[in-house]
Amino acid sequence: MQDGIMILAYSRLYFLRNEGSMDGFISNIDRLCTAKGPGIRSAVMAVGCPMKCLWCSHPELIGDAAKFLYHPRRCVGCGKCVAQSGGGTICYYDAYEKYGEIISENELASRLLTDKDYYDTSGGGVTYSGGDAAMQAEFFYDVTRLLKKSQIHVALETAGYFPWEKLAPLVFAVDLVLYDIKTLNRGLHRRYTGVDNQLILENALRIADMGKDMTVRMILIPGINDSEDEITGRVKFVKTLGKHVKLEIIKYQKLDPAKYAEIGMIEMMEGTDECSDATADLAAHSARQLGIEVVDRSIYEAIL
Repeated sequence: MQDGIMILAYSRLYFLRNEGSMDGFISNIDRLCTAKGPGIRSAVMAVGCPMKCLWCSHPELIGDAAKFLYHPRRCVGCGKCVAQSGGGTICYYDAYEKYGEIISENELASRLLTDKDYYDTSGGGVTYSGGDAAMQAEFFYDVTRLLKKSQIHVALETAGYFPWEKLAPLVFAVDLVLYDIKTLNRGLHRRYTGVDNQLILENALRIADMGKDMTVRMILIPGINDSEDEITGRVKFVKTLGKHVKLEIIKYQKLDPAKYAEIGMIEMMEGTDECSDATADLAAHSARQLGIEVVDRSIYEAIL
């Protein structure tokens, strides 16, 4: 793009090992966050997601590659970056800007522990988000073990589209799983996320069978998954997971088309309305009628 910022992938990244240590790839840490679990939290935004949801609010985190930002207006066409190999791309005119950072488990845990006082006073903690942090399950398992030495509450936000043997150790290690269920309709799921939902639903049942604290996050998108039948179906599925599983209603909000344009992607949800309060209230009422506890996020937002 001539007037924007384009993200270029330069290497696939699941885990990086450096002299026996485990490194991960993150974009940033969202501190003082109240939208990803109870209390005040630090949300680690991990790079990588196996799904391509058309309504993704963090499209820069899709995929499984480390990335550079490319600023075309800074490029003078010298060609020196093309000559670089091995350790990534170097530009003497700052046309390339490294996106995110590779970080060790010790460094990440150390940064997260700086906000321990906020966690303790608010009943908060750390949430692994993204992207989908479970793509780097081994790395975040190691980070969790370090955080647990200081009794930090840890949550994992995931859509669960991973083999159980990859997902299970991290699920066992954390305290809370925030689990996204977009739709029960397999055709709709493939159309709007790029993947089938059978594995996702199977893993939801497995996590519930563990007795792990779990909150299903149900996004409502007008014209896609907000019909009465769709809402009822998902609510009934949550009911089958057990009394310890809660529900959080997520209202779809319009995406930022400029953000998509800056990374060379097309925003496919143009023209889609935001979810109304009435639809969200209907979903919450349906859940409560079945005895499902609905998370009231405003309780945590009031802390700030």
